[in-house]
Amino acid sequence: MAGERIIFHVDVNSAFLSWEAVERLKHPEQFPEITADLREIPSAVGGDRSKRHGIILAKSIPAKKYKVQTGEPITDALKKCPNLVLVPSRHGIYREYSRAFISILERYSDAIEQCSIDECFVDMTGTEKLFGPPVEAATRIKDEIYRELGFTVNVGISTNKLLAKMASDFKKPNLVHTLFPNEIPDKMWGLPVGDLFLVGKSTERTLHTLGIHTIGELARTDPQILRGALKKQGEAIWKFANGEGASIIEPEPTDNKSYGNATTIAFDVTHESTANLVLMSLAETVGRRLRSDAAKAEVVTVNIRYSDLSRVSHQCELPHATNITNEIYNMACRLFEELWDGRPVRLLGIQTSHIRQAGDGRQLSLFDDGSHEKLEKLDRAMDSIREKYGSDAVKRASFLSRTHSGIDPSPGKEKHFGR
Repeated sequence: MAGERIIFHVDVNSAFLSWEAVERLKHPEQFPEITADLREIPSAVGGDRSKRHGIILAKSIPAKKYKVQTGEPITDALKKCPNLVLVPSRHGIYREYSRAFISILERYSDAIEQCSIDECFVDMTGTEKLFGPPVEAATRIKDEIYRELGFTVNVGISTNKLLAKMASDFKKPNLVHTLFPNEIPDKMWGLPVGDLFLVGKSTERTLHTLGIHTIGELARTDPQILRGALKKQGEAIWKFANGEGASIIEPEPTDNKSYGNATTIAFDVTHESTANLVLMSLAETVGRRLRSDAAKAEVVTVNIRYSDLSRVSHQCELPHATNITNEIYNMACRLFEELWDGRPVRLLGIQTSHIRQAGDGRQLSLFDDGSHEKLEKLDRAMDSIREKYGSDAVKRASFLSRTHSGIDPSPGKEKHFGR
C-alpha cells in the first residue's frame, strides 16, 4: 500500500429516504400520521399517492423486498406493495443534510469531489498517520456520520475512483468495503456485467449476444471485438472491467462543459405534439441558462426514457453555435422525431454540449435570412421580464391551452446537467 493513492467513495444509503426518516424522527409532532422509522417499513419518497402519478425517488430496504425500484412509476410500485408508505420529496431539507455530511468529510481531507447530492470521492492519500489505515479511517468516518447526523453511509476504498465506487456498491447498508487491484478477480469479476459502471440495459443486451455475462468475461474479451460492437464505449468498459479508472480528485468544479435539463412527466406521452410542448419547456430553460452565462452550444442531444424505464438518446451538431431557444427547440424536435419509436414516454431531456463563449460571433451563410437577430432580441426581452417579474410573467401561447398537470413552462421536477 505504501506510495499508492487512496480514494474513498462515500455514498449515503437510500439518501432521500434516510434523510426524510431522520427529519421526521427529530420532529414527530409535525408528522403524527406516521410514527414509525421510514427505514424500517415498506416506504418510499416520491410521487403523490392521491393523484397516483410521479416516480419513486428512493425506497427503504423493506420496500426493496417487494421489488419496488427507484425510477419506476408509483402506480407500478403500489401494485407490488399496496401498503407502501409514500412521502413527498423535500429537496431543501436534503440539501441541508448533504452539506452536513460533507462538512464531516472536510475534517478528514481537503480534497473532496462531490459528484451528486448524496455521494462524493475523498482523497485520503497520506493521511494514515493522522487517522489510521484506510479501513480504520473509513469506519471512523462512517460511524461519525451516523452518530452526529443519524443516517448511514457505505464507504468504498481503492486506488482509483472507479474501483472505490464499485466497492461502495457492494453489500449495504452501513458498511466499509475495499476493492484494491489485487482483489479485482475475487471481488469484481464474478459480478454480472450489468453491475459495471457505464453498462446500461442496452449495452448489457449487446454484451450478452457476444456471450459476455460477467465482468470477468468482459475483462478477458479482445478489445477489438468490443470496439466493433460498441465503438468507443466498448474500449472504455473493457478498461473499467480491468480496474482502470480515474484517480484524480477534482475538489473545485470544472468549467461548465454542458447545459441541460430533463423532466419526468406525470403521464405517459403518446403524441408527438405533447412531446414537442415538453421539449419547448426544456429548450427555454436550457437556452436561458446558456444566455445567463454568455455561452453558446454547438451540439444538441435529446434523451428519452420510456414507460418501461429503457433509455435512448440521439444527438446532432447545429449549423451554428447558439443559445437561441427556438433553434435549440427545432433541433430537439427533429431529433425526437428521428428517435421516437412510438412507445409511451415518461421522461424527456435536452442536453447541449461543445460550449463556447457567446462573443465569438456567428458565421453567416448565403441562406441566412437574419431571423436569428430577431430571435435573440426576443429571448433577451423574455429573459428580462422573467428576471424582473418571475418565471411565470410571460408564457408562450402554446402553454395557455394545455391542461396537463405534467407540462409546465418551467418544469419543477427537473434534473440539471452541467450546472
